[in-house]
Amino acid sequence: MKTKISCFLVILLIILIVPVANAQISLGEQAMQKSVEVIINATNDVHVRHVIAPASIQKQVELVNGTVSNIRVTNEHDKEQPFLVIGDNKGILIMPSDENSILEYDLEDALIQKDNVWTWSFRYLKTTSFILPEEAELIFVTDRPVYLDEKKGITCHGCQMVLEYSINEPKILENIKWEDKEFIVEIRSHSNIEKFNFDQPTKSITFDISDGNRFVTAIIPLELLWEPYSVFLNDEKIYFHDYINNGTHVWLNMKPEISGEIVIIGTTAIPEFSIIAPLAIGFLMIFLVPFIQKFNLR
Repeated sequence: MKTKISCFLVILLIILIVPVANAQISLGEQAMQKSVEVIINATNDVHVRHVIAPASIQKQVELVNGTVSNIRVTNEHDKEQPFLVIGDNKGILIMPSDENSILEYDLEDALIQKDNVWTWSFRYLKTTSFILPEEAELIFVTDRPVYLDEKKGITCHGCQMVLEYSINEPKILENIKWEDKEFIVEIRSHSNIEKFNFDQPTKSITFDISDGNRFVTAIIPLELLWEPYSVFLNDEKIYFHDYINNGTHVWLNMKPEISGEIVIIGTTAIPEFSIIAPLAIGFLMIFLVPFIQKFNLR
């Protein structure tokens, strides 16, 4: 009889414990977060900063997932405030305050380096701003390229993404001479680039890549090879991003799965573009001149 009662109590205890173990620990209402900022420096250290709105009762803040250290809560005047850690650094309980609270901490084991690319599978369902290293000019959000240029970072809304970037990505400059002109094609990649060639009759640029699953970015002068483009890997058409066009150059990005020969085919190549452009301008002026004259008469 005692054995049956003991077994029953054990089973009941398991039933009661399992849901609690799987549930998220909560000691207060969710705080209203004015901003969440993730700062990544040149050595790939991660610092997180939350700005919490004033509240008359204690509020709970979920931390970004990772190995958390150096937790600090202050007010707007940088005066340290009391707080309570929830669980195994999963959340923080912010005490009542009549002004903004600033929660800060360092995060380890968030970024993983693979093939010279830093990767972070990020999920935090609040609008989050990322300040990235100045050396990371080009980043990728779930395989889509984002060119930072002079911007400091990006903002992710209801954020769930795969962030990828590399520091000081190698740049290969290829000089193409055509008659009295010179054009520079720039290729950025951690893969080795070999056997570069521009072929005017076929309106194509070709080169070999030594590794698969590496980002490859080609910056092409429009006067040399005009869009739209098609890209092939070993004679098979592959997906690519045509994501920047500043009027003189276009940025093409791809991530071939295997090594081999890349072929970029345009629609118009030098000297065709130099002939077509003046003709197009001439035809445009034919249509515009009557309107210009009519406007001047008035």
